[in-house]
This record gives sequence, C-alpha cells and structure tokens, in this order.
Amino acid sequence: MRDVGTLLEALPYIREFHGRTIVIKYGGAAMTDPALREEFARDVVLLKYVGLQPVVVHGGGPDITSYMERLGMRVEFVGGLRVSDEATVEVAKMVLVGKVNKDIILRLNRHGQPAVGLCGDDGSLFRVARQAAPGGEDIGFVGRIERVDVDVLEHIAQDYIPVVASVGADREGHSYNINADEAAGAIARALGAYKVMFLTDVAGWLRDPADPESRISAAGADEVTAALDHVTGGMRPKLQAAVEAIHGGVSFAHIVDGRVPHSLLLELFTDAGIGTKIRPAT
Repeated sequence: MRDVGTLLEALPYIREFHGRTIVIKYGGAAMTDPALREEFARDVVLLKYVGLQPVVVHGGGPDITSYMERLGMRVEFVGGLRVSDEATVEVAKMVLVGKVNKDIILRLNRHGQPAVGLCGDDGSLFRVARQAAPGGEDIGFVGRIERVDVDVLEHIAQDYIPVVASVGADREGHSYNINADEAAGAIARALGAYKVMFLTDVAGWLRDPADPESRISAAGADEVTAALDHVTGGMRPKLQAAVEAIHGGVSFAHIVDGRVPHSLLLELFTDAGIGTKIRPAT
C-alpha cells in the first residue's frame, strides 16, 4: 500500500509536467559514483517514458581535474570557476565531449531511451564571449553564453534525449570552457523550459554552509538575488544560473542533492521534495 500511495502522490505531478521541458544540470557525486550514475540514467529514461522532455547538461570537473593532474597541469579555481588557459580548454573539450558525454549517452541508451550528444559547437548551439570571475579576475578561456540557438535541440528532443557538454566557441572559433550551471540555465531560458534542476553534493541551498540541516526548502528569486553577494564556492554559479533562468521565463529552478538515489524523482514527484525550490519573486 505504501508503494501504491507513492504512485498516487506522483500522479498529479506527472499530469502537470506531461509534455513540458525539464533541463537537468548533471554533476557532482551523481556523475562519479557508479551506482548513482546508473540510478540517474534510469530516472531520466523514466521521465521521458512518462511524457516529460528531459534535456541533460553536464560538466565533468572531477574528470577534467584528474586528467590535468595526470598531465602535470596546474588546477586552479576562482569564484567556483576553473582558470582555463588554452591547454586547459583543450583537455576539457577532449574529456567532456569525447569521454563524459559518450558515457552518459551509453547509459541512457542501455536503460531504454536513445540519446544524442551535443556540445556548444554543434549546430552553433552556443555563441560565447570571454568572461571574468565574479571578482573581476582574469580566468582565461572561460566563456559566458551570449546566445543559444535551440533549433538543433528542439529537433533532437522530439525523439531523443539531448545530452549537452558545456563547451563552446566565440565568433572567431576560439574554444571556451563554460560553467555547466550557466549552460543549463541558458538552455532552459532559450527553450522556455518549465523547470531547471541543478544536481549538487549538498542538501540544497544552506542557510549556514557548515550546517547540513539548514536547508532552505523554498525561496523567491528576489531573496536569492539579495543573498548572492554572501554566497561563495560552487553554490554561487548555481544560484546565479537559477535566478537568471527564472528572470528568463523558466517557471521554477531546483537545487537537489545528487548524492541521494532518485533525487530527481523525489524532488519532482513528491509533495515534500528534498532540495531547494526557487520560484519567481512574489
């Protein structure tokens, strides 16, 4: 009866979300733990089967760092963004497009839904410009997305699950590393997505980063904006991307603990949810 109750609780959400686009930023432990990788693939396939239109956007920071360390390259972050010279971007592109993206696609295919891999270069999906860190520091070839051309995504999403690697190029053809949170938010805005979801390695947005019990279950975009100056590390780009997505017409943004099995389904299809839900300002 408990299982039946769970299905009945999910039913109105499945009905509400049917046919809607859900952009999922995939990262953190959900990408590195073998069991969680399989659970994520099954969950995304389930979303497609019940009528949602999932779009997966991924980074691959731990893999990039691992390969850079193996090559004896310096690894440095400023404001949650990877400092990226030309060699770093070359490694990032090889790892994200050639390895991580294909691994995700293979798992989705194996669990029952065909997937297609893309990066910002495919179909001119992203047009990118160079950006600085939040404090103004020069961090090299780190790009900010100026435009998303969703034609190729919309065609693919009709029959496949698009999986997008967060790299792109500028008008002159220079490649850039792009923060995957920003890429997910930009894609969600351009697609007019109903929701954008950011998987991370904490319980959600925490009032006190040292206290995992201080999760903020819901907040308005105005509350997040007011708090941004006091947020540091990897949570800042997630909150920034969430706010920009909301301002761009996305109905809701969610920050979800990817360490929890089936966290996507628990956040989407249960009354309580498990993460932080960000809504438009009231």
